[in-house]
Amino acid sequence: MRKDRLYAGLFFMHTFAFMTDVKKPNIIVYTDGASRGNPGPGGYGVILQSGRHQKELSEGFRLTTNNRMELLAVIVALEALKVEGSKVTIYTDSKYVADAVEKGWVFSWAKKRFKGKKNPDLWIRFLNIYPKHQVRFVWVKGHANNPGNERCDELAVEAALQPNLKEDAGYQPET
Repeated sequence: MRKDRLYAGLFFMHTFAFMTDVKKPNIIVYTDGASRGNPGPGGYGVILQSGRHQKELSEGFRLTTNNRMELLAVIVALEALKVEGSKVTIYTDSKYVADAVEKGWVFSWAKKRFKGKKNPDLWIRFLNIYPKHQVRFVWVKGHANNPGNERCDELAVEAALQPNLKEDAGYQPET
């Protein structure tokens, strides 16, 4: 074997080993959803924290529900992560979202194709991104002076109050 091929192979193996051994980031996420009326104008707020870095995300919709915004906040947060396999702790005041995942309900709902369940479009979107990370949910009491939760609430409410809100295409009014 030629030396240049041997060295190239060793370099590749070393580089690949280094790349696969890179420590996955620990991400802290705060989320909140809000609606002014249920249904009504709504929005979500997200804070992503990794080390010294922090990013805030928010968006508002014309007609939606608080639970849709709570779930959408989690989805947007996970979709914003750049490194697959990240360890993610999500702090949410939504029992609907936290319990659905931590108690495994959403996986049963999926097996039954979400028959009779609300927000299947968002749960399907969630289930497409969820396995790409190591996600843990922590429920926090809303409006209890938790700075991350309070800031997300501000972001969600501000987003819901903006003019020219987008349509929540997946929202289905109850008949």
